[in-house]
Amino acid sequence: MNFEGLDPGLAEFSPAMHSTLDPVLDAHLNPSLLQNVELDPEGVALEALPVQESVHIMEGVYSELHSVVADVGVPVSVSHFDLHEEMLWVGSHGGHATSFFGPALERYSSFQVNGSDDIRQIQSLENGILFLTKNNLKYMARGGLIIFDYLLDESEDMHSLLLTDNNTLLVGGLQNHVLEIDLNTVQETQKYAVETPGVTIMRQTNRFFFCGHTSGKVSLRDLRSFKVEHEFDAFSGSLSDFDVHGNLLAACGFSSRLTGLACDRFLKVYDLRMMRAITPLQVHVDPAFLRFIPTYTSRLAIISQSGQCQFCEPTGLANPADIFHVNPVGPLLMTFDVSASKQALAFGDSEGCVHLWTDSPEPSFNPYSRETEFALPCLVDSLPPLDWNQDLLPLSLIPVPLTTDTLLSDWPAANSVPAPRRAPPVDAEILRTMKKVGFIGYAPNPRTRLRNQIPYRLKESDHEFDNFSQVAESPTGREEEPLHTVSKKYRKVTIKYSKLGLEDFDFKHYNKTLFAGLEPHIPNAYCNCMIQVLYFLEPVRCLIQNHLCQKEFCLACELGFLFHMLDLSRGDPCQGSNFLRAFRTIPEASALGLILADSDEASGKGSLARLIQRWNRFILTQLHQDMQELEVPQAYRGAGGSFCSSGDSVIGQLFSCEMENCSLCRCGSETVRASSTLLFTLSYPEDKTGKNYDFAQVLKRSICLEQNTQAWCDNCEKYQPTIQTRNIRHLPDILVINCEVNSSKEADFWRLQAEVAFKIAVKKFGGEMKSKEFALADRKELRSPEGFLRCSSIEELKNVWLPFSIRMKMTKNKGLDVCNWADEHELSSLGAPSQWGPARAEEEHGVYVYDLMATVVHIRDSRTGGSLVAHIKVGETYHQRKEGVTHQQWYLFNDFLIEPIDKYEAVQFDMNWKVPAILYYVKRNLNSRYNLNIKNPIEASVLLAEASLARKQRKTHTTFIPLMLNEMPQVGDLVGLDAEFVTLNEEEAELRSDGTKSTIKPSQMSVARITCVRGQGPNEGIPFIDDYISTQEQVVDYLTQYSGIKPGDLDAKISSKHLTTLKSTYLKLRFLIDIGVKFVGHGLQKDFRVINLMVPKDQVLDTVYLFHMPRKRMISLRFLAWYFLDLKIQGETHDSIEDARTALQLYRKYLELSKNGTEPESFHKVLKGLYEKGRKMDWKVPEPESQTSPKSKAALRQGDWVG
Repeated sequence: MNFEGLDPGLAEFSPAMHSTLDPVLDAHLNPSLLQNVELDPEGVALEALPVQESVHIMEGVYSELHSVVADVGVPVSVSHFDLHEEMLWVGSHGGHATSFFGPALERYSSFQVNGSDDIRQIQSLENGILFLTKNNLKYMARGGLIIFDYLLDESEDMHSLLLTDNNTLLVGGLQNHVLEIDLNTVQETQKYAVETPGVTIMRQTNRFFFCGHTSGKVSLRDLRSFKVEHEFDAFSGSLSDFDVHGNLLAACGFSSRLTGLACDRFLKVYDLRMMRAITPLQVHVDPAFLRFIPTYTSRLAIISQSGQCQFCEPTGLANPADIFHVNPVGPLLMTFDVSASKQALAFGDSEGCVHLWTDSPEPSFNPYSRETEFALPCLVDSLPPLDWNQDLLPLSLIPVPLTTDTLLSDWPAANSVPAPRRAPPVDAEILRTMKKVGFIGYAPNPRTRLRNQIPYRLKESDHEFDNFSQVAESPTGREEEPLHTVSKKYRKVTIKYSKLGLEDFDFKHYNKTLFAGLEPHIPNAYCNCMIQVLYFLEPVRCLIQNHLCQKEFCLACELGFLFHMLDLSRGDPCQGSNFLRAFRTIPEASALGLILADSDEASGKGSLARLIQRWNRFILTQLHQDMQELEVPQAYRGAGGSFCSSGDSVIGQLFSCEMENCSLCRCGSETVRASSTLLFTLSYPEDKTGKNYDFAQVLKRSICLEQNTQAWCDNCEKYQPTIQTRNIRHLPDILVINCEVNSSKEADFWRLQAEVAFKIAVKKFGGEMKSKEFALADRKELRSPEGFLRCSSIEELKNVWLPFSIRMKMTKNKGLDVCNWADEHELSSLGAPSQWGPARAEEEHGVYVYDLMATVVHIRDSRTGGSLVAHIKVGETYHQRKEGVTHQQWYLFNDFLIEPIDKYEAVQFDMNWKVPAILYYVKRNLNSRYNLNIKNPIEASVLLAEASLARKQRKTHTTFIPLMLNEMPQVGDLVGLDAEFVTLNEEEAELRSDGTKSTIKPSQMSVARITCVRGQGPNEGIPFIDDYISTQEQVVDYLTQYSGIKPGDLDAKISSKHLTTLKSTYLKLRFLIDIGVKFVGHGLQKDFRVINLMVPKDQVLDTVYLFHMPRKRMISLRFLAWYFLDLKIQGETHDSIEDARTALQLYRKYLELSKNGTEPESFHKVLKGLYEKGRKMDWKVPEPESQTSPKSKAALRQGDWVG
């Protein structure tokens, strides 16, 4: 069904609001439905809800027989009467399916079909049920077992399916095609193009396929070819529903009005014999659904969204007396279906309830239904009860199998003696040569065993860790299972490398969103989670992307380049190699111990929590310093017109907190100093009594810190015990908190406070949630202002101590009040007049509300050495750019694994394995305080001539001609590109038992030379960039045979090449990408990956894929140049200028052979000849005197290719 034009309130429903599958009762639920519902402590409805009193059904007149709850509070998205058994199937917006047996609607089965998308259509088959979601088709048994799961393309948005025969299925949606799927092979067999996109309803008769479109049209298509035979333009706005019976087609929908779409009260009726419209039928309800219910006549049932139902003849007049009303629990009806016997009608509403209307007291859903299989009853229940209080009760009443063997409980006493395992005997050679000193013996090592090593033995339980396919684990993660198992999505993820490197690794398996993850294999990539946190702070992201300076290693510049890649990515992972390269060059980072050796990072030595907290302080300080060196952009002036001083930066405006530090000596002398800080560290109270502390109390104690310490007193002229206090002058816009949970003492404090908070919640709400008389007034305390339950069960409050919001108020005596802030509180309670804006209210009252935006968590996993992940609340602007929707959602960021989570999961900390490290709170309405425009700071001047870093370079050695002002590239211009690399770290691999090699860590490459040649104009083929990249890191292998780079070429003291910095050349390539040029090259995917650039796919013309057949090997540039161009390249070494020119010529040849892509069949023949020739020659280019290329033999005549 097409929901366009329906009640706009439906659009507000988001699956994120019902992320958990356990429903809870809604306050608007009809209390009469809840008389026989038993709830477990989590609030899960355990049974269907039958009507208590017998309902009198008048024969032949539809009346309500039963109402049940499928998923409380989750709207019903589809209902379907089983065509083979007496069952009713219901699907919800949360992706949950429930079935009910018989007219009594007894719950038969209930299971999850999809974790995030709603169920859009259900179709029953003989052996199971088909469920259609947005881009997934799932076939499941009636009990819930999966028969097959067919994943469609991610770009698909499916809405309808039609079973054309027992084995063939048509699936349509908002795209411009309909798929035909064979249910036997579970494969797509046909893709029919649809001229009018948006097929949301499909019907079939013995003459036509009928397709209903979102544009308001109904098309009639041939049963064999699926071609359009006829088309009815039913409605000017959109189509809501239609049905076909005999020679009549009836449709309802929406018409366009000046104010938008309006529900049309005229049903359009068409005669299929003459293919024309007949008199429209005016009805007295707003039609949203309609079905033919033919009994004695071809009557129509018209249903409105509000629950009104009217029966009428399609060729007659509608009578208002024929209207009856369905009483939905929710405000809207969401779905409607009619049984095959026409004796039962099913309605589903927006609160998860299903209503069954029938025309007889004992209806049947199908004329001939087969018998339904039920689970076998428990045999234990049939045994007679035994009273153990009676001493004379014969034990023979207990059924025991008859056996003559000894019972297992009759264990022999000889086998019950404790037998401790003996220690292995000491080597005789050691005993012979041992010398005793006291009770300690010393002996030389006989070298019979490995030193400090034990044999590696596989345990039977190892498969428990190795069979997890969603999250790969490192080879070190094969120890015994810890007592507290880490949740799967939180485990450390690693990339499994194959012969093809990363090309066949399925990153989409770990990230189904459009946000970009970060790859973890780069040294010091432990900070990936913090990079994501900074990226999703909108003012920080915009500020960093507007920044550009002349420093070679500027963290702000490199972070801006990385943020730009995260913006361009559509779910593909990025890597921060250039940022981490600049990070390794900062002396302060090394002094703080932030740069880990590879061995330390792999083994997890040291505390990752301490490390990331130090990194957090370092990056904020570094960004603050980098921003201070440039004039703050005009776009970043505050909303109120205030502007920071020249010594401050926007980072300071966002994060800095101004303080007064007061030192009071016991002589009475007081010293006051002003300072500022970019973050706070939690200081925990010394209390072992189990007292309840709010997080706000601990935060206030940490901010307004008071401590006794020795300090210099000018009055006493010596060190004296002083009382040092800290007062706040000005609060930051972003409150950053280091949790400092670095020992069991702090962890026990968090654990204790979470337990106390949970006990209070259970005491306050738990008893009511278990009781049937749960007061609605009490339930409002668990509600948000929008009316949605904040938590679906009391169990979600376990391990929760952290509030989602806090309120901070500056008092007149320079004090600070901090308290936990609930969602239902409003700033209006401060007494500010309603006509004042939030900013004015804050200025007048000094009150600020901070919302939790991110938590960085240390995952303690003994198998993998631990890892760092982040929970981030992604804002509306990011969803709008990536997905085109406007909402907020919490996500888990675990390197390249990204998954939406419930908001309570972001604040649940099980101290056994999940420890909080960093918290980010942001002021409410933070984005409105800043102008978030981004102006690309890279200008065309980066392409002009520049000086070389090499001291010995002369003009005679120049290999390129820089672009002139009149040669500046335009959108769509071709640029030939090639890059050469050197190796910084060798590949780490291990040999498997079968002799194959497994890559643990790939070699770390660094770009050494980048060449760009002109792709058009009079100077086509002449390079305008030929930069050698200077590096300060040690090069392990120059790869001279493949790169042409020789030792000394990258050294500024002795190099004769045009030597530049990586940042300088990177800016040139970024400008070319931003301007919209198309890069031509061979193997550009790897080039851009090592350079660390994200290039849109439509700007890459890669000859390795242009001359490639599916499921065949990739062909080298050398062989392609010989075969097509009669060129011998890459003789002794590679030359990037030669390779870039050759790639351009090959692209011209491709356009010539394929007629600019218009003759794919003829070009396919060319490729077949290419692969045949390659196999014969073993893909080796012959020596000059042995054989000439096919081109020189005139084998490439145009007639030969076409023929």
